[in-house]
Amino acid sequence: MTLSTPMAPRTGLVLGGRYELTTRIAVGGMGEVWEALDRRLGRTVAAKVLRPELVGDELFLARLRTEARNTAGLQHQNVAMLLDHGEQEGSGYLVMELVLGETLADRLDREGTLAADDLVPLLVQACRGLHAAHSAGVVHRDVKPANVIITPEGTVKLTDFGISLGANQAPMTSAGMVMGTAQYLPPEQAMGRAATPAGDVYALGVMAYECLAGHRPFTGSTQVDIAFAHVNQPVPPLPASVPAPVAAVVERMLAKDPARRPASALACACELEAALHRTTPRRSRRAPAAAGTRRALRAEQRADRPDGPRPHAQSGGTAVPTPAAQSGGTAVATPAAPVAGPPAVVPPAGPAVRSRRELRTSGGAASAPLPVEVVPRRGSRWRLPTWSELASDRLWLGAMAVVLLVLTILLAAALGSLGGADSSAAGGPAVPFPPISVKDD
Repeated sequence: MTLSTPMAPRTGLVLGGRYELTTRIAVGGMGEVWEALDRRLGRTVAAKVLRPELVGDELFLARLRTEARNTAGLQHQNVAMLLDHGEQEGSGYLVMELVLGETLADRLDREGTLAADDLVPLLVQACRGLHAAHSAGVVHRDVKPANVIITPEGTVKLTDFGISLGANQAPMTSAGMVMGTAQYLPPEQAMGRAATPAGDVYALGVMAYECLAGHRPFTGSTQVDIAFAHVNQPVPPLPASVPAPVAAVVERMLAKDPARRPASALACACELEAALHRTTPRRSRRAPAAAGTRRALRAEQRADRPDGPRPHAQSGGTAVPTPAAQSGGTAVATPAAPVAGPPAVVPPAGPAVRSRRELRTSGGAASAPLPVEVVPRRGSRWRLPTWSELASDRLWLGAMAVVLLVLTILLAAALGSLGGADSSAAGGPAVPFPPISVKDD
């Protein structure tokens, strides 16, 4: 009698009396991932079940329990959320949120490489998910494209914490045994040292290199050769098409010494964002405004319009953008068709300013507000009149002489009255000021 037959993952199998398997999604080294129906809540979930040949193996059951324990405390938008865990007939299973999308490995198989502008936002999200795990004391230890799911909206989800290492977790491997995928193995772990968050940053750097170059930085005929290549061989340069700031950050992530890598996954995310910002050209300040900012667009048009009276809208006309002849191509709204109206008024020669009284006497309506026409005289400057010009206007000189004579008489009379007042004031009795006493407290 074998226990693998009743617990072999298949369509229709019900886990824990609640989750019914419907469609197999993927097969991994330790388990199979199925799409399942939660009968209790009526939602679709993802179920990871141990492979049939591993049923009854206590080592893999312990690893599944560790994965459940390490993932249970992670609540982050870039980490696939654990919903439930259970064991049944010598096997175990994990129930997680169903993430719709494709893995980064599938995308690489389809596209070959990713441009830096497309890759960096994905790496930043992966860094944030890793930072959430590291903050909870969990090291993933298996960061690779197959464990990164990208949703149709572009959201990254980290999955498969099957060999993760939690805080105060007892070692589950024998001495000299290395956990992880050789192609993404950090050098310190290849030499038998303990896994740290810096190792996840290194594995993410290998993944970034693979996406940018189309191949992994280190290869070999065996897993051991690949692991030693991580330790001994320098990182090959990235293609020249990769922007220099992004290439510099990836090279730092692949440093042999963990101390030379970004200080944390969150620091790595900040460096990647800064590198992408330096490689993205800034939008010109004089670029057209975005849709909806019509007020700013009108202000910009007014600023580019030449000096002069602004055209007023004609009733019944449709504004059509037309290129301006002298304003550098700025679009100006003009009426679609000319509208008949009064002829243009040309200011007559004469004074620059016409008063309201002159306008009334010339036939203007008294009830309507009368405009004041101002015609600037360009190039003119005020100057003193010459004596010949003053002498020619005798009437003006006579009037000024009469005014000066009257002012002289008035000034003399005022001075005489002030003199009499002062003499009368001087002859009066003096009134002494009352004494003032000061009290010193």
